[in-house]
Amino acid sequence: MHPNRSTARTAARSPAINSRLQAILLLIGQLNYTWTNTESLLIHMIAGLAKVDKETAIVVFLTLNTTRARIDLVERLAKMKKTSVVCRREILETTQRLSDEAKLRNKYNHCIYSFDPDSGRNLTQSMRIFESRDEIKYGKIEELDAKEIGRIQSSINSLVEINHMLWSITERYDFPK
Repeated sequence: MHPNRSTARTAARSPAINSRLQAILLLIGQLNYTWTNTESLLIHMIAGLAKVDKETAIVVFLTLNTTRARIDLVERLAKMKKTSVVCRREILETTQRLSDEAKLRNKYNHCIYSFDPDSGRNLTQSMRIFESRDEIKYGKIEELDAKEIGRIQSSINSLVEINHMLWSITERYDFPK
């Protein structure tokens, strides 16, 4: 295909494509913002469960460089005998929900995005290697269609709920704010 013809077609479709692209990027940004805001509330769980001040909890939180490590620490502190059964149950339920949401967040933070101006398709390509005994696979490609966009929006809504749950625990058990 001649480059000028492709460019002309792309230019003719660009307002709709740009609008859809912008909406997807805005949604991914909202997912990241909501995730980061919610994950940071683990600082209050660390402070309250370890019985340390917020500043110390921040240092611990920032020293652990993965979400999984931060959640593991909070869960282990919650499982200690000094934590009431009710508090433990609430925290473990909340961290389990946060862990569940991490899968989708990680998918969209560790992929390449492809926006095809000709077809209007939006794709992601995984940046993970899947290894079996005798081969490797990488770069799984998936469409960012209406169903997937719905999953992202649902995850954002769930993260907002988890955020409220963490604040509620912080308030109810008088964890450092």
